[in-house]
Amino acid sequence: MIKEYGSLGRLQTDVSCWECAGNGELALANVARTTSGRADRHPGSDRLLGDCLTRVMTRRALADLLAAWLPAQRWFAGNGTEIRDIAITADTTLATGDAELRHLIVAVGAGTEVVSYQVLVGFRSDLPPALAHAVIGSAGAGQIAYDALRDPELTSVLLRGIAAERIVGPLRFGAEPGAVIDPAAAGRTLPAEQSNTSIVFGDQAILKVLRRPFEGRHPDLELPRALAANGSHLVAVPLGWIETAAGTAQAAGARQADGAEPTVLAILSQYFAGARDGWSLATASLQAPEPDFTGESRQLGQATARLHAELATAFGTVPLSRQELAGLAGTMNAELDLAIKAVPELRLHQDNMRACYAELAGLTGQARTQRIHGDFHLAQVLSSEGGWVVLDFEGEPSVPLAQRRAHALALRDVTGMLRSFDYAARHQSLARPSDQRFPEQALDWARSCTAAFCAGYAEASGADPRESGPLLRALTYQKAVYEAVYEVRHRPDWLPIPLSALAEAGS
Repeated sequence: MIKEYGSLGRLQTDVSCWECAGNGELALANVARTTSGRADRHPGSDRLLGDCLTRVMTRRALADLLAAWLPAQRWFAGNGTEIRDIAITADTTLATGDAELRHLIVAVGAGTEVVSYQVLVGFRSDLPPALAHAVIGSAGAGQIAYDALRDPELTSVLLRGIAAERIVGPLRFGAEPGAVIDPAAAGRTLPAEQSNTSIVFGDQAILKVLRRPFEGRHPDLELPRALAANGSHLVAVPLGWIETAAGTAQAAGARQADGAEPTVLAILSQYFAGARDGWSLATASLQAPEPDFTGESRQLGQATARLHAELATAFGTVPLSRQELAGLAGTMNAELDLAIKAVPELRLHQDNMRACYAELAGLTGQARTQRIHGDFHLAQVLSSEGGWVVLDFEGEPSVPLAQRRAHALALRDVTGMLRSFDYAARHQSLARPSDQRFPEQALDWARSCTAAFCAGYAEASGADPRESGPLLRALTYQKAVYEAVYEVRHRPDWLPIPLSALAEAGS
């Protein structure tokens, strides 16, 4: 039997516990730990506060467990970097009973930065075998701590909280006006996990839990909400959200800025049962005897142009001056300088890229910026009965929220999708090394997809991206440089994909 706190108001336990935790004064566990699990305690890590003795001891032990568990998670940004500090800066109990649920904000010092993560931890004395893969560690007193987002019994607490618009300590659960939410819908956590974790409830709603929360209006709620309010059919309609009070998700010891905003923690949206993502459809097309994805690509180009038009209507556009274009070229050069240090192979292609960046800096035509998707590729779109639907407007999760919400060139989204076509083709070629004919066939497929997408975009917008000259080329180079750095850090076997694309572009 689970008891849920705060259905009608604030947490009905010792409020001072979560308040002082939010100020980063509790559960500081300074550790030097690598992914091998070694830990050495530093002076001060055993400090206790008398008013919260029991919970401090529990939090300190839990922080140590998390220091060993976090580096193994795909959404953890450390990449093997030594964890030097870890602190539970907010700790809110959402349910007690046979399965306890605690919501944590955990500040992790790794390398030169401190990153805050959202972790929901379950506690059971008898863990079902189906949750064995979710174990974090022993919590003492016969309790096992585990990843609560793998437990349907505990994820249902989140759904019911949104439907009931609960307030629990610093957490607020909200529902969009008129949203239809079935609080009894069964949840299943999706196996694919990148920077976030998603749970599907029934066949109507999906909850995205943001593992790295940032203070401020979140674009993955802000943009679909605005477009849906204007009648768009290109986005998943938001149904609800979970957020913290201003300043709660900050790193331990950080000062709350004036005018601080709430931090969005999770977003509940419309779910498209039976829909397939663009990457799956594209790679399946490449495996056909006669690969052809041009029809889908043209429709996707049209949908992308409509998306940009709807975003421009909702949020306006801003002209980009010649000085700002020159500044953009300078940024591209600086990014290339840093990238070469991480991927020395990029030196072979830098002359062509820098020449293109110089051409960009000298452009005299006027470009305009607007709100865009920001991380647009085949895996971010769904083919549904009503056509293409665009998902995941949060942008790159490691980038500060203000930067992700800034106006940018719509061609950035176009570039992202064109690079995604090329990625699908070259990825399939890597998977078929013995087939000598396939690589060229796959690249022909990518070229036909590019042509169809741009034609569709031109039909819907009146502007063909292929006529953008050095601007499109420069953005394409910039994207490929980003890809090379990403692959060398996360998927070294995929590094040949952006490098081979740069080599062909140069030739």
